[in-house]
Amino acid sequence: MWLLFLLVACSAAVLSCALLCRAAVAAARATSGPAPQPPPDTVPQTAAVDRRGPGLTLYEMAYLSGGPHRLADVVLVLMAQQRRLLLADTGWATVVDPVGKDAVERATLSAIGPDGQRRIPAIRDALTGDDAVREVADRLVTDGLALPAAVRPGVAGAVRLVRGAALLVLPAAAASYWTAPDGADSGLLLAWFSLPLILTLGTWAVARFELHPYSDWATTAGERRLPGIGHSPATAATPASLVTLALRGPAALTDPALRAALHSSGA
Repeated sequence: MWLLFLLVACSAAVLSCALLCRAAVAAARATSGPAPQPPPDTVPQTAAVDRRGPGLTLYEMAYLSGGPHRLADVVLVLMAQQRRLLLADTGWATVVDPVGKDAVERATLSAIGPDGQRRIPAIRDALTGDDAVREVADRLVTDGLALPAAVRPGVAGAVRLVRGAALLVLPAAAASYWTAPDGADSGLLLAWFSLPLILTLGTWAVARFELHPYSDWATTAGERRLPGIGHSPATAATPASLVTLALRGPAALTDPALRAALHSSGA
């Protein structure tokens, strides 16, 4: 019986490490070569000019940090802070001003629908497939700042699998120890389980050293373009709270009402 537990632990370790290696190679191929730089006078077409960070728009920062769902949260909070949307702590969004200032805002209003009210998770899902959001993603991929869809889910998901496989080895070893036949060499039995544990922990350590910070969205060049939390650009059009939301997600919001609205909707 203990051989079955060993087989499960080894299979999980080998498979997860192989997936991590594959994800790392795919990400490296996708990000190889210098990222093309836009001309100095190039103006992004989707996000408004006054919402730019240093080289990135607010929407681009959100996408690189958390993908299309993070971008959706940013535009919802942006419109809520300007009193053009009402976000309830029950997870519903209600339109107050049905006029969008850019393509993403107009897509958000279209996602809410003619009734003027919709659940936030449904709005997130609708925005994920909208042309305005895809335009932001495509531009970042073209510039070498975002990972193409073909290599996602990427390194972050693979690292989670390796971590899970490492944790699986411990209960498998314990179950094998308790189900081993009488007279079996328990030291040798547990030594066999050290092999998948060393493999997973070693791969995890290498990934932590070589690939951290893990991202399913930004390339290495994209990570370098993201501003630091303490050095985020803030203007009258782009408050620091919006930049922090774009970089860190809903948990970083200081407004309890907005934080409750996004968290109650599954953010």
